[in-house]
Amino acid sequence: MLATITSKGQVTLPKRVRDELKLKPGDRLDFRVMPDGTLVARPATRRAEDIVGILKRPDQRAVPVEDIDEAIGRRVAELDDRSRR
Repeated sequence: MLATITSKGQVTLPKRVRDELKLKPGDRLDFRVMPDGTLVARPATRRAEDIVGILKRPDQRAVPVEDIDEAIGRRVAELDDRSRR
């Protein structure tokens, strides 16, 4: 696939690429130039809906958001107490 660089240095990604990577307007790309001169572009961030369930095991029960918030609060308080010592 080919794309043209505009005078402002902008490139329009072909629709096939956008669809394959599930890119939407406002998404960010991370560009890397490899030692051999290859340009690698990949999504810089993933949306939550893209990764939901990837680590879930069939025997795993859902944890309520309130329990997660409480656990985070306890850990933050614990780290805060340690930093004050």
